[in-house]
Amino acid sequence: MASPLVAIVDFGMGNLHSVRQACAHAGLDGRITASPSDLARADAIILPGVGAYADAMATLRRTGMADALRGAAESGKPLVGICLGLQLLMSESLEFGRHEGLGLIAGDVVYLEPGAGAAAVKVPQVGWNQIHRTGSWEGTLLDGLPDGGFMYFVHSLHVRPRDPSVVLSTTRYGAVEFCSSLRQHNVFGCQFHPERSGPEGLHMYATLATTLMAAHA
Repeated sequence: MASPLVAIVDFGMGNLHSVRQACAHAGLDGRITASPSDLARADAIILPGVGAYADAMATLRRTGMADALRGAAESGKPLVGICLGLQLLMSESLEFGRHEGLGLIAGDVVYLEPGAGAAAVKVPQVGWNQIHRTGSWEGTLLDGLPDGGFMYFVHSLHVRPRDPSVVLSTTRYGAVEFCSSLRQHNVFGCQFHPERSGPEGLHMYATLATTLMAAHA
């Protein structure tokens, strides 16, 4: 059986090669692409990203990737957003103004609050932090991971889904408890970087591979 094909969306702002290496480790054929037509041929899509929200959305719209990503999500194909990629799934971001997102998950993106006094923290958050289960992880990319496991974060903003039932995990940073992963049907997103999160992060890629291979068995 051929390895499942995963399109890794290239809009000039992602940790693309680390994602591709994590795919290869899990037995996935990860291919970096800037072509919307490649999304239709892929078994799953990963939308990574690090950088400014408005610039990312402008590139996705200009290249036709925004419409292709919406179409892929509507088709039922697995779509995974990582870090900025998660934030792009939302309705809008308040980073340096108000900017429209892909609109696949209702909700917005807001800044982490640094807090004050004993609860004060540095923004951005850079480093390891725990993810805590808010419901069942069965059948998701978090299936088999421990509640309270550590993942690697690099971010200044976080998502606020309108529907709390889509939230899979939360993470506390200073005085803020935020959504660190979510799923709505075939769309999954995480604020942390699985490809930089050691064995537990790689487990998520292995779970994706198992799911895709089962679908084609």
